[in-house]
Amino acid sequence: MTRPARTFYGLRHGATDWNREGRFQGRTDNPLNDDGLRQAREAAHVLRGVGISRIVASPLVRAARTAEIIADVIAVPLAIDDGIIEFDFGSFEGLPVRDLMIKHGVKSATGLVSILPADGESWDAMAGRSLACVSGWLARHPDDNLLFVCHDAVMQAMANALCGSYFKNSHGTPFRYLHEDALWRIEQVVT
Repeated sequence: MTRPARTFYGLRHGATDWNREGRFQGRTDNPLNDDGLRQAREAAHVLRGVGISRIVASPLVRAARTAEIIADVIAVPLAIDDGIIEFDFGSFEGLPVRDLMIKHGVKSATGLVSILPADGESWDAMAGRSLACVSGWLARHPDDNLLFVCHDAVMQAMANALCGSYFKNSHGTPFRYLHEDALWRIEQVVT
């Protein structure tokens, strides 16, 4: 699996109605709701002084719109890349996450990953494509401080592959995937 060579930033898109309803959203292209638009504007203000010089976003409208709002505020270029599109949840798409966790007796992100349906994307394949996407952008733009605006599953898969664990990821909250002394850690960006 390709691993990024340096630090980068990640941001989960602002909220949608399906997020608020607790549904598996995957590739369903739902727009931001009012909360999501507010979260995108707030993220832009948090990121204003961080030094982001380029943004790469998933093509799904919830991520692309979040990225547009941030790019407008901090005045940096924005590109869209399918490599960080959300996980394909297959037959789980649109179903309530909590109900399926209860049905299958799982209580954590690790447990949730263990019950994903076979008719969706492979978790490992998604982690691989996402890390390859990030690594490619970092290699092509060695002087840029990059922000990837994408999705919870994508960010969680990258975190688990790099750090060996998942993390609490909220809508519109920027995180730094920090590479120091050959180790990775994830920290929330605060101003």
